[in-house]
Amino acid sequence: MSTLRRRLGTLGVYLGLVPYLGFALFPFYWMFLTSIRSNAEIYDVSRLSFRVQQGATLSHYATLLTRTEFPAWFWNTLLVSVVATAISVVISTAAAYGLVRIPFRGSAAFSIGIFITYLVPPTLLFIPLSKVVAGMGLSDSRLSLIVTYPTFIVPFCTWLLMGYFATIPKELEECAIMDGATRWQALVKIILPVALPAVVTATLFAFTLAWGELIYAMTFISSGPYKTLTAGVVAELIRGDIFYWGPLMAGALLASVPVVVAYGFLMDYYVSGLVSGATKG
Repeated sequence: MSTLRRRLGTLGVYLGLVPYLGFALFPFYWMFLTSIRSNAEIYDVSRLSFRVQQGATLSHYATLLTRTEFPAWFWNTLLVSVVATAISVVISTAAAYGLVRIPFRGSAAFSIGIFITYLVPPTLLFIPLSKVVAGMGLSDSRLSLIVTYPTFIVPFCTWLLMGYFATIPKELEECAIMDGATRWQALVKIILPVALPAVVTATLFAFTLAWGELIYAMTFISSGPYKTLTAGVVAELIRGDIFYWGPLMAGALLASVPVVVAYGFLMDYYVSGLVSGATKG
Protein backbone atom coordinates (compact mmCIF):
# COMPACT_ATOMS: atom_id res chain seq x y z
CA MET A 1 0.00 0.00 0.00
CA SER A 2 2.82 2.42 0.86
CA THR A 3 4.53 1.65 -2.46
CA LEU A 4 1.30 2.33 -4.33
CA ARG A 5 0.90 5.64 -2.51
CA ARG A 6 4.45 6.71 -3.41
CA ARG A 7 3.87 5.84 -7.04
CA LEU A 8 0.57 7.71 -7.08
CA GLY A 9 2.26 10.67 -5.42
CA THR A 10 5.04 10.64 -8.01
CA LEU A 11 2.48 10.37 -10.80
CA GLY A 12 0.59 13.32 -9.33
CA VAL A 13 3.75 15.41 -9.29
CA TYR A 14 4.50 14.65 -12.94
CA LEU A 15 0.90 15.32 -13.96
CA GLY A 16 1.07 18.63 -12.15
CA LEU A 17 4.12 19.57 -14.21
CA VAL A 18 2.39 18.88 -17.53
CA PRO A 19 0.74 22.35 -17.76
CA TYR A 20 4.08 24.06 -17.08
CA LEU A 21 5.84 21.86 -19.64
CA GLY A 22 3.18 22.68 -22.22
CA PHE A 23 3.49 26.39 -21.44
CA ALA A 24 7.29 26.23 -21.88
CA LEU A 25 7.25 24.19 -25.10
CA PHE A 26 4.33 25.89 -26.83
CA PRO A 27 6.42 28.73 -28.36
CA PHE A 28 8.76 26.18 -29.96
CA TYR A 29 5.81 24.17 -31.22
CA TRP A 30 4.23 27.26 -32.76
CA MET A 31 7.54 28.30 -34.34
CA PHE A 32 7.87 24.85 -35.88
CA LEU A 33 4.29 24.92 -37.20
CA THR A 34 4.78 28.36 -38.74
CA SER A 35 8.09 27.38 -40.29
CA ILE A 36 6.55 24.44 -42.21
CA ARG A 37 3.30 26.12 -43.24
CA SER A 38 2.81 27.63 -46.67
CA ASN A 39 2.56 31.40 -47.00
CA ALA A 40 -1.11 31.09 -47.96
CA GLU A 41 -1.87 29.32 -44.68
CA ILE A 42 0.30 31.61 -42.55
CA TYR A 43 -1.39 34.79 -43.71
CA ASP A 44 -4.92 33.36 -43.72
CA VAL A 45 -5.94 34.27 -40.17
CA SER A 46 -9.30 32.53 -40.58
CA ARG A 47 -7.52 29.15 -40.78
CA LEU A 48 -5.17 29.42 -37.81
CA SER A 49 -5.02 26.12 -35.94
CA PHE A 50 -2.66 23.98 -33.92
CA ARG A 51 -1.80 21.78 -36.91
CA VAL A 52 -0.79 22.15 -40.55
CA GLN A 53 -3.87 22.08 -42.75
CA GLN A 54 -2.57 22.60 -46.30
CA GLY A 55 0.50 20.39 -46.33
CA ALA A 56 3.93 20.93 -44.82
CA THR A 57 6.68 22.67 -46.76
CA LEU A 58 10.39 23.24 -46.26
CA SER A 59 10.51 26.23 -48.59
CA HIS A 60 11.00 28.65 -45.72
CA TYR A 61 14.13 26.79 -44.59
CA ALA A 62 15.38 26.77 -48.18
CA THR A 63 14.77 30.51 -48.45
CA LEU A 64 16.56 31.13 -45.17
CA LEU A 65 19.61 29.07 -46.07
CA THR A 66 19.99 30.02 -49.73
CA ARG A 67 18.62 33.54 -50.09
CA THR A 68 19.99 35.05 -46.91
CA GLU A 69 23.37 34.93 -45.20
CA PHE A 70 22.03 32.79 -42.37
CA PRO A 71 25.00 30.33 -42.37
CA ALA A 72 27.41 33.27 -41.98
CA TRP A 73 25.23 34.79 -39.25
CA PHE A 74 25.15 31.46 -37.43
CA TRP A 75 28.94 31.11 -37.58
CA ASN A 76 29.47 34.70 -36.43
CA THR A 77 27.14 34.21 -33.48
CA LEU A 78 28.79 30.94 -32.49
CA LEU A 79 32.30 32.42 -32.73
CA VAL A 80 31.46 35.59 -30.82
CA SER A 81 29.48 33.75 -28.14
CA VAL A 82 32.13 31.10 -27.50
CA VAL A 83 35.06 33.53 -27.36
CA ALA A 84 33.21 36.15 -25.30
CA THR A 85 31.97 33.45 -22.91
CA ALA A 86 35.46 31.99 -22.45
CA ILE A 87 36.98 35.41 -21.75
CA SER A 88 34.17 36.39 -19.40
CA VAL A 89 34.22 33.17 -17.39
CA VAL A 90 38.00 33.35 -16.88
CA ILE A 91 37.79 36.96 -15.70
CA SER A 92 34.73 36.27 -13.54
CA THR A 93 36.31 33.23 -11.88
CA ALA A 94 39.45 35.14 -10.96
CA ALA A 95 37.46 38.17 -9.77
CA ALA A 96 35.00 36.12 -7.71
CA TYR A 97 37.75 34.11 -6.06
CA GLY A 98 39.76 37.24 -5.26
CA LEU A 99 36.79 39.06 -3.75
CA VAL A 100 35.77 36.08 -1.61
CA ARG A 101 39.13 34.71 -0.53
CA ILE A 102 41.33 37.83 -0.52
CA PRO A 103 39.21 40.50 1.17
CA PHE A 104 40.37 44.09 1.24
CA ARG A 105 38.98 47.36 2.55
CA GLY A 106 35.81 48.13 0.58
CA SER A 107 35.58 44.66 -0.99
CA ALA A 108 31.95 44.27 0.11
CA ALA A 109 30.94 47.57 -1.49
CA PHE A 110 32.94 46.65 -4.58
CA SER A 111 31.07 43.35 -4.82
CA ILE A 112 27.71 45.10 -4.65
CA GLY A 113 28.93 47.57 -7.24
CA ILE A 114 29.68 44.72 -9.63
CA PHE A 115 26.12 43.48 -9.42
CA ILE A 116 24.71 46.99 -9.79
CA THR A 117 26.78 47.33 -12.95
CA TYR A 118 24.96 44.33 -14.39
CA LEU A 119 21.63 46.01 -13.67
CA VAL A 120 22.48 48.99 -15.88
CA PRO A 121 20.44 48.45 -19.08
CA PRO A 122 22.39 48.11 -22.36
CA THR A 123 20.21 50.84 -23.86
CA LEU A 124 22.15 53.33 -21.71
CA LEU A 125 25.57 51.95 -22.60
CA PHE A 126 25.53 51.23 -26.32
CA ILE A 127 26.06 54.89 -27.31
CA PRO A 128 29.22 55.50 -25.20
CA LEU A 129 30.45 52.00 -26.05
CA SER A 130 30.01 52.73 -29.75
CA LYS A 131 32.40 55.67 -29.36
CA VAL A 132 34.87 53.41 -27.56
CA VAL A 133 34.59 50.80 -30.30
CA ALA A 134 35.08 53.43 -33.01
CA GLY A 135 38.06 54.87 -31.17
CA MET A 136 39.68 51.42 -31.04
CA GLY A 137 39.10 50.93 -34.76
CA LEU A 138 36.87 47.88 -34.22
CA SER A 139 33.69 49.16 -35.87
CA ASP A 140 31.89 46.73 -38.18
CA SER A 141 33.85 43.69 -36.97
CA ARG A 142 33.13 40.65 -34.85
CA LEU A 143 35.92 41.75 -32.51
CA SER A 144 33.76 44.71 -31.47
CA LEU A 145 31.24 42.29 -29.97
CA ILE A 146 33.89 40.07 -28.41
CA VAL A 147 35.28 43.13 -26.62
CA THR A 148 31.94 44.60 -25.49
CA TYR A 149 29.99 41.50 -24.50
CA PRO A 150 32.08 40.90 -21.35
CA THR A 151 30.91 44.30 -20.08
CA PHE A 152 27.54 42.80 -19.17
CA ILE A 153 28.54 39.13 -18.81
CA VAL A 154 31.40 39.53 -16.33
CA PRO A 155 29.43 41.36 -13.59
CA PHE A 156 26.64 38.75 -13.60
CA CYS A 157 28.98 35.73 -13.65
CA THR A 158 31.20 37.25 -10.98
CA TRP A 159 28.26 37.75 -8.63
CA LEU A 160 27.02 34.22 -9.36
CA LEU A 161 30.40 32.61 -8.68
CA MET A 162 31.01 34.64 -5.53
CA GLY A 163 27.99 33.03 -3.90
CA TYR A 164 29.33 29.55 -4.65
CA PHE A 165 32.96 30.22 -3.70
CA ALA A 166 31.76 31.51 -0.34
CA THR A 167 30.30 28.07 0.43
CA ILE A 168 33.59 26.22 -0.16
CA PRO A 169 35.57 25.67 3.07
CA LYS A 170 38.70 27.81 3.30
CA GLU A 171 40.59 24.88 4.78
CA LEU A 172 40.89 23.27 1.34
CA GLU A 173 43.21 25.85 -0.20
CA GLU A 174 44.83 26.69 3.15
CA CYS A 175 46.06 23.11 3.37
CA ALA A 176 47.31 23.28 -0.21
CA ILE A 177 49.12 26.56 0.45
CA MET A 178 50.73 25.09 3.59
CA ASP A 179 51.98 22.22 1.41
CA GLY A 180 53.73 24.68 -0.90
CA ALA A 181 51.08 25.53 -3.48
CA THR A 182 50.68 29.09 -4.67
CA ARG A 183 47.35 30.91 -4.50
CA TRP A 184 46.91 30.40 -8.24
CA GLN A 185 47.67 26.67 -7.97
CA ALA A 186 45.20 26.36 -5.11
CA LEU A 187 42.52 27.98 -7.25
CA VAL A 188 43.18 25.86 -10.35
CA LYS A 189 43.86 22.49 -8.72
CA ILE A 190 41.72 22.61 -5.57
CA ILE A 191 38.90 25.12 -5.84
CA LEU A 192 37.92 24.86 -9.50
CA PRO A 193 37.30 21.07 -9.44
CA VAL A 194 35.02 21.58 -6.44
CA ALA A 195 33.31 24.58 -8.03
CA LEU A 196 32.89 22.95 -11.44
CA PRO A 197 29.05 22.92 -11.28
CA ALA A 198 29.00 26.65 -10.55
CA VAL A 199 31.50 27.38 -13.33
CA VAL A 200 29.41 25.38 -15.80
CA THR A 201 26.29 27.23 -14.65
CA ALA A 202 28.01 30.59 -15.16
CA THR A 203 29.22 29.43 -18.58
CA LEU A 204 25.71 28.47 -19.66
CA PHE A 205 24.28 31.79 -18.53
CA ALA A 206 27.11 33.68 -20.22
CA PHE A 207 26.66 31.77 -23.48
CA THR A 208 22.91 32.38 -23.42
CA LEU A 209 23.38 36.12 -22.84
CA ALA A 210 25.89 36.42 -25.67
CA TRP A 211 23.87 34.26 -28.05
CA GLY A 212 20.68 36.30 -27.75
CA GLU A 213 22.15 39.81 -27.55
CA LEU A 214 20.66 42.27 -30.06
CA ILE A 215 21.37 45.94 -29.26
CA TYR A 216 25.18 45.82 -29.48
CA ALA A 217 25.02 43.56 -32.53
CA MET A 218 22.71 46.00 -34.32
CA THR A 219 24.80 49.04 -33.32
CA PHE A 220 28.38 47.93 -33.87
CA ILE A 221 28.01 45.87 -37.06
CA SER A 222 26.42 47.03 -40.30
CA SER A 223 27.91 44.69 -42.91
CA GLY A 224 25.76 41.66 -43.70
CA PRO A 225 28.52 39.01 -43.64
CA TYR A 226 29.55 40.03 -40.10
CA LYS A 227 26.11 40.25 -38.53
CA THR A 228 24.97 37.88 -35.81
CA LEU A 229 21.78 35.85 -35.94
CA THR A 230 19.64 38.30 -33.99
CA ALA A 231 20.73 41.33 -36.00
CA GLY A 232 20.75 39.57 -39.36
CA VAL A 233 17.32 37.99 -39.04
CA VAL A 234 15.75 41.24 -37.86
CA ALA A 235 17.42 43.33 -40.58
CA GLU A 236 16.77 40.99 -43.51
CA LEU A 237 13.43 39.38 -42.71
CA ILE A 238 11.56 42.42 -41.39
CA ARG A 239 11.05 45.10 -44.02
CA GLY A 240 9.09 47.98 -42.54
CA ASP A 241 5.67 46.58 -41.68
CA ILE A 242 6.25 43.38 -43.69
CA PHE A 243 7.23 40.31 -41.66
CA TYR A 244 8.40 37.19 -43.48
CA TRP A 245 6.98 34.92 -40.81
CA GLY A 246 7.98 31.60 -42.38
CA PRO A 247 11.74 32.29 -42.65
CA LEU A 248 11.60 34.25 -39.38
CA MET A 249 10.25 31.28 -37.45
CA ALA A 250 12.60 28.91 -39.25
CA GLY A 251 15.53 31.11 -38.26
CA ALA A 252 14.32 31.41 -34.66
CA LEU A 253 13.95 27.64 -34.41
CA LEU A 254 17.40 26.91 -35.84
CA ALA A 255 18.95 29.62 -33.68
CA SER A 256 17.58 27.99 -30.53
CA VAL A 257 19.21 24.62 -31.27
CA PRO A 258 22.73 25.37 -29.88
CA VAL A 259 21.32 26.71 -26.60
CA VAL A 260 19.03 23.69 -26.22
CA VAL A 261 21.92 21.31 -26.96
CA ALA A 262 24.20 23.08 -24.47
CA TYR A 263 21.64 22.91 -21.68
CA GLY A 264 20.77 19.32 -22.60
CA PHE A 265 24.34 18.06 -22.26
CA LEU A 266 25.22 20.14 -19.20
CA MET A 267 21.89 20.06 -17.35
CA ASP A 268 23.23 17.86 -14.52
CA TYR A 269 26.03 20.33 -13.80
CA TYR A 270 23.62 23.24 -14.16
CA VAL A 271 21.15 21.87 -11.61
CA SER A 272 23.95 20.82 -9.27
CA GLY A 273 25.46 24.30 -9.40
CA LEU A 274 22.18 26.03 -8.63
CA VAL A 275 21.13 23.63 -5.87
CA SER A 276 24.55 23.34 -4.23
CA GLY A 277 25.06 27.08 -4.25
CA ALA A 278 21.74 27.57 -2.50
CA THR A 279 22.09 24.85 0.13
CA LYS A 280 25.77 24.61 1.10
CA GLY A 281 27.15 26.35 4.12
